[in-house]
Amino acid sequence: MTDATWPSWPGLRQKLETALLTPVRAFRLRYLPLLMVYFAYGALGIITIAESFWIKSSLSLTPAELAALSVWLTLPWTIKMVFGELVDAVPVMGSQRRAYVLIGGALVALGLLTLAGAAGGWLAFAPPQDLYRIGSFLSVVGVVLQDVAADAMSTEVVERVNSDGTPRDLADINRDLGMVQVLGRLALSLGMVAVAGLGVFLASVFSYETVFLAGLIIPLTSVSGALLVRINSAETRPVDWRILGGGLAFGAAVMATAVSGVPYGQEIVFVVSMAVVSAMLWRVVGDLDSKTQETILYAAIIIFAFRATPLVGQGYTWFTIDVLGFDEAFQGTLNQLGALLALLGIWLFSDAITGRPIPFVLFWLTIIGTVLSLPSLALTLGISEWTEANFGFGARTIAIIDTAASSPFLQLSMIPLLTLCAIYAPEKRRATWFALMGSLMNLALVAAALQTKYLNQIFVVDRGAYDNLPLLLGVVMGIGLCVPLAAILVFGNKLRGAEVDGRKKPRQ
Repeated sequence: MTDATWPSWPGLRQKLETALLTPVRAFRLRYLPLLMVYFAYGALGIITIAESFWIKSSLSLTPAELAALSVWLTLPWTIKMVFGELVDAVPVMGSQRRAYVLIGGALVALGLLTLAGAAGGWLAFAPPQDLYRIGSFLSVVGVVLQDVAADAMSTEVVERVNSDGTPRDLADINRDLGMVQVLGRLALSLGMVAVAGLGVFLASVFSYETVFLAGLIIPLTSVSGALLVRINSAETRPVDWRILGGGLAFGAAVMATAVSGVPYGQEIVFVVSMAVVSAMLWRVVGDLDSKTQETILYAAIIIFAFRATPLVGQGYTWFTIDVLGFDEAFQGTLNQLGALLALLGIWLFSDAITGRPIPFVLFWLTIIGTVLSLPSLALTLGISEWTEANFGFGARTIAIIDTAASSPFLQLSMIPLLTLCAIYAPEKRRATWFALMGSLMNLALVAAALQTKYLNQIFVVDRGAYDNLPLLLGVVMGIGLCVPLAAILVFGNKLRGAEVDGRKKPRQ
């Protein structure tokens, strides 16, 4: 190393130390309850391997039916405004945070018990595939309720005044709000890492019923932080019946549509959901200044486009099992590696991302995500046979390299939006605010799930029939590249201009 290059090493080392130590230094004990909720959400992956193999081996659901089910399971996230309004305005036994964390944990536990009963055969009031739907729905509702409470707490745990009672600097408050969101993503990824290996072991050794019962430790974990650490009580306000009543009516309409089998019911619900959520969000932000409204609008459009891109569906997972021979142990290894690298990626990059413009972040995540999807496409085209013959490595090595390369970028896209939400969260409406923004972003996932369903109906993939899989994956990659880039091209410059001015006037 020459003298000319030597001075750069201390600077690089300092940047690395800063990236590693900043999340540690940002932690406060009062953050623990909400971080435990996020940790438990990630740790629900303890049942993922067993669930995937149980669905394939014991249930009669097709990839298209599973894609359709994912639409309904996403819908509780789209009516988060109901949960948000409850958490903001309806105390349960005097509690607006702890009680809802406990109720959510109970629902998750009930969902896991339903899955265990279906797998073990000791619940027989409905066919196993219907019990799977019920158990999954209960778990999702419980997770959503806990998530809403944690989101509200993420804006309340940051101190607005110094120890002497003087107001804190605005930049310091915004910085802490952003770091709480970073810590939340880290807790989520840490939960995934913590159970990845355990999930493999359980799925390989025990029955599916036992794995689902073992998963009951997860809701216990989520409520433990709320029980052990004092949660500051939030200031209550009267119920906004236009949001709560409208949300309940909307939820009832969704359920009626789901059970009645109305043609194009999912599409109808999606369109109505967009209208309802947009109207309620406009009501909440209506009194913010115009620059803040523009920032939120353009950011929401770009992130919506990024999240609304379709997935391949279960067909690719079945292909890796049937054709590539990926068993439970190897699938678990991939999950564990992906979770660990995602955690490291968030740890190293998220602090820097919170200070980057949203279009810049999502542009590069889109490009990188598309490039890193190429190995999956290559595997469906049989490249592993060629690499095995010429280079001595096959499908498993390619899958490991692909997972190692792509995982650090999967959790980073939401950090800019979460930071923006935390900064502009209106007082007394924080849970509702986060819930509505979350509902809007999860409607993007509904749009993605609908597209996934359509594409699986056009390019049919089923157990043992994978001829259409390369074309399906290619179309998914094309949409995933073109749609976000188009949104960034159209709205990116507008967002950058509004964001600079809007961040100077946060709503506390």
